[in-house]
Amino acid sequence: MNNFGLNDTGKKTILIVDDSVENLQLLTALLKDDYQIKVAKNGLKAVEIVTKDPSIDLVLMDVMMPIMDGYAACEKLKADELTAQVPIIFLTSLSQAADETKGFDIGGADFISKPFNALVVKARIRTHLDLQDERRKADTLLRYLLPSTVIKELKKTGSYKPEIHKNTSIMFCDLVDFTTTAATLEPTVLVDELSELFAEFDEIVTGLGGLRIKTLGDGYMAACGIGSSDAADHALNMVNAGLDIIQFLNERNETSELKWECRIGIHSGQVISGVVGKSRCQFDIMGDNVNIASRVESNGSPMAVTITESTANQLSSNQLLLKPLGAFNLKGKGTMNLIEVSRNA
Repeated sequence: MNNFGLNDTGKKTILIVDDSVENLQLLTALLKDDYQIKVAKNGLKAVEIVTKDPSIDLVLMDVMMPIMDGYAACEKLKADELTAQVPIIFLTSLSQAADETKGFDIGGADFISKPFNALVVKARIRTHLDLQDERRKADTLLRYLLPSTVIKELKKTGSYKPEIHKNTSIMFCDLVDFTTTAATLEPTVLVDELSELFAEFDEIVTGLGGLRIKTLGDGYMAACGIGSSDAADHALNMVNAGLDIIQFLNERNETSELKWECRIGIHSGQVISGVVGKSRCQFDIMGDNVNIASRVESNGSPMAVTITESTANQLSSNQLLLKPLGAFNLKGKGTMNLIEVSRNA
C-alpha cells in the first residue's frame, strides 16, 4: 500500500549552536540517545550547516555568540526559502520579556531561558519536531495535488488566480480494453496495477518538464508548458514522454503477467489553468484545446502516439518520424489532420 512518503521513522537531526564547549557537551549528552546531533559555535557556522545540510530538523540556538549572534542567524535562515521552515528554539541566558519577544518576532519557534530544566527542553523539542512532521506531511500531500507554483501562490496570498498558458502541449493516455480486464481483477490488484503504471508515467512526464494534471479511472492526463521555464520545447517534450510511456509498457509486458496497452493523443495550443472547487479543490486545465487532445487520443491506434498538425509544426527533431494518417472527424470539433509519430530507428 502506498503511504505517499508520509511515514518517517528515522532519527531526527538537531543542530546545537553555542559558543560554550561546556554547554555543547551538556546538551549533546542530554539528546544524543534520541537524536542525531550536530554542533556549531557561532551563528555564521550554523547558517552554513543548515543551508548545506537538508537533514537538519531543528536548531537549538544560543543568542549571545561571537561573529554572528543567534538573532542574526535566525533572520538569515528565515529569509531563505530553503531553510525558513526549520524550527529554531532559542536556549539562552537572556530572560527579559523584550528578548523573548524579539526571538518570536524574527521567526523563532520557542524561547527557553538558562539555566534550563532537562525535561522541559526535551518536551519542547519533541513538540516542535512533531509540528514539523505534520507540516511536512501536509506539504507532501499538497505536492501530490498541486503544482509547486500553485502551492507557493496559495501559501503567499491564500488564492490562485487563473492563468492563460499560450504555449502548451496536452497529452491524454487511456489503457486499451481496461473495462474488460478490470472486471477480472481483484480490487487491490487493479489499484496496485494502476498505481505502478501511473507512478512510472509520472516519472517519465516530470523528467521531461511536464506535469500530471489528473487521472480519470484508467485515463492519464498531462501537460507541458504549465509554469515551466522550458515551454519552448513543450511539444517535443510531451511527444517524447508519450513515446517513453509506450516503450515502458512494451518492456513491462515482456515479463508482467498482466499486459497493458494504451492509446496516446497530443495536441498543442493555449489553455487556462486554475484551482477548481473549495472544500475539495483540484488543479485543472481547461479550454477547447484540452477537448481536442482528448478526441485525438480516442481516434488513435493502440501503442501509438497520435498528434495534431499544431503539435507536429513545433517538432524540429530529426530523430522523429511523422506518418500522416489523413483527415479525421473529431466529435464536436470538426475535421482535423492527424499524424502518428515514432522514433527514427
